[in-house]
Amino acid sequence: MNDCLFCKIIAGEIPSAKVYEDEYVYAFRDINPQAPVHILVCPKAHIACADELDESNSVHVAKCFEAIAKIAKAEGLDKGYRVVNNCGEDGGQTVMHLHFHILGGLKLSDKMI
Repeated sequence: MNDCLFCKIIAGEIPSAKVYEDEYVYAFRDINPQAPVHILVCPKAHIACADELDESNSVHVAKCFEAIAKIAKAEGLDKGYRVVNNCGEDGGQTVMHLHFHILGGLKLSDKMI
């Protein structure tokens, strides 16, 4: 997508603090962290949100979660972490490119909102 912020970050058109990249996934530090470790994990394929997932593109989610496990280990999140996905405006999604937040580095609240 020409106007997608995360597509531009993945393409290297906008700088980011990359922490992981492979054939399917690009991960970088959030510029407005909500925890000591706050990393965004995006499929390289443009999928707007979870509502667009189906059997033709679900491999990208699997690859994101494979990467999440590697990233969490590399970041030393051995005591635990949270993975969050926001879907749509009411769900809090501000960039319409599927992504997962890894949050960790402290004991997180059991409250979700």
